[in-house]
Amino acid sequence: MPRLRLRVTGWTRRTLALTDTPRPDCPDCHGAGGRSYDYGDYDTGEYAGTEWEPCLCWDETRSWTLLPLPRRAPSGGYSDEPPF
Repeated sequence: MPRLRLRVTGWTRRTLALTDTPRPDCPDCHGAGGRSYDYGDYDTGEYAGTEWEPCLCWDETRSWTLLPLPRRAPSGGYSDEPPF
């Protein structure tokens, strides 16, 4: 059963979306949704970056767009852009 929450998403056009959240009592990720781990370069052994491994208790791609949000209003005014 999904645990839903509201979230603002998008870079070019902001939208309000309903998304799934990690299971808070998950024994693998303890509610974080996954784990990050550092890895090194194969040849030198030096730090090369961090990877994120999502947990199986949730699907981070599961979301439903509810409503596009209006762009920022001009200073001192209100936006008349739909849906508001």
